[in-house]
Amino acid sequence: MEWVALLMFAVVVMVLLVGYPVAFSLGGTALIFAWLGILLGSFDSAFLGTMPNRVFGIMSNETLMAVPLFVFMGITLERAQIAESLLDSLSHLFGRLRGGLGISVTIVGMLLAASTGIVGATVVTMGLLSLPTMLRRGYDPSVATGAICASGTLGQIIPPSIILVLLGDVLSSAYSQSQLDQGIFSPDTVSVGDLFVGALIPGITLVGLYITYLLVLAFFKPNTMPAYLDTEKVDFKEIIFALAPPLMLILAVLGSIIAGLATPTEAAGVGAVGALLLALFKKHFSLKKLVEVMESTVRVSSMVFLILLGASVFSLVFRGYGGDSLVHELLLSLPGGVFGAMLVVMLLMFFLGFVLDFIEITFVVVPIVGPILLSMGIDPIWLGVMIAINLQTSFLTPPFGFALFYLRGVAPESVATTDIYRGVMPFVAIQLFALTVIAFVPELATWLPSIIYGG
Repeated sequence: MEWVALLMFAVVVMVLLVGYPVAFSLGGTALIFAWLGILLGSFDSAFLGTMPNRVFGIMSNETLMAVPLFVFMGITLERAQIAESLLDSLSHLFGRLRGGLGISVTIVGMLLAASTGIVGATVVTMGLLSLPTMLRRGYDPSVATGAICASGTLGQIIPPSIILVLLGDVLSSAYSQSQLDQGIFSPDTVSVGDLFVGALIPGITLVGLYITYLLVLAFFKPNTMPAYLDTEKVDFKEIIFALAPPLMLILAVLGSIIAGLATPTEAAGVGAVGALLLALFKKHFSLKKLVEVMESTVRVSSMVFLILLGASVFSLVFRGYGGDSLVHELLLSLPGGVFGAMLVVMLLMFFLGFVLDFIEITFVVVPIVGPILLSMGIDPIWLGVMIAINLQTSFLTPPFGFALFYLRGVAPESVATTDIYRGVMPFVAIQLFALTVIAFVPELATWLPSIIYGG
């Protein structure tokens, strides 16, 4: 009956492609398969009896409490138009350089991605703010859209972000399970903070590669990114006042986690309060906007946790049919050992990224393959960083990348879809290069956590 589990997985993907909500697709499909299995005597209903314990575990999980706090922080900064003031200030600073506006967009995208951690929100915000300006200043549409999409997806890998929080929590459980399966009853642990620290060097390296590409392109093809002849004098005081608050907020959140002064949940609370204080200093941030922020936070958080509940039902039924054992056997039988298993899992996640969001992949796929890969001796921090960059690449890759659809929705009609596809291809190549380097040099992800935490 193990193959029934794979059939169930295929049915879920098809139901999602039809357009049904993710949480109900996961939970509903699993319950239908479980009901049929009970009728046919091929499924033990005792598996579903453990669901209340799982729900209580989700409710009492302190790490997951960071999700609504980080969401509140990101939406507050977005509604307070922090990104708009950042972009204006950096445009004055770099505008006289060829490609300067592209560099500004990349840096602001990085900061916004670190604040929100939600790819859709970052791409849409940057598309609305910067794309009209870039086109008006003579930027090639493909270069402008490529830079916006690429910088928007940095929320996958730049900490702190809700995506890394969710992935860190799932990998923590998978790491504990893999050690228990090996007979290790006092297992090592991996935390969200470990993943934050591990993602720092790869994330900053990606930003550096993006900026390097834009500078090289501006040098060899200056017509694609003309300099902006800004006659206004650069006001460094204004730039500092625009950059300092969000930078200090992000550093306070990350610094408190790295220094061991706060857990990710406590640091998320600091970030939420800090974002609210920054917003209150903005004259146009009103009580009405605060209500909108809270409503948006509830909607996003509810979506995340509803998907988590649906994924919990799905994983229970999947294991009830022996799907985890089948996946374990399939991965172990692949040629190439650990390398072969890792390659197949990365390819699977890459293609699933065309049809599933990061949250679904984190809650559905990672709990299935994570314990198996980790039991092969793979470092959990390295695995988490590889998954994040891999899915970031998937979200950028034409023709199905989510980031491309988000930008297409807000881009003017004068920008062709082919311009967007052509613009992101160099950034996809950069992503694949970075992924390959980290695959062969795992220390890029594991060195900093080992130095800070002595692991």
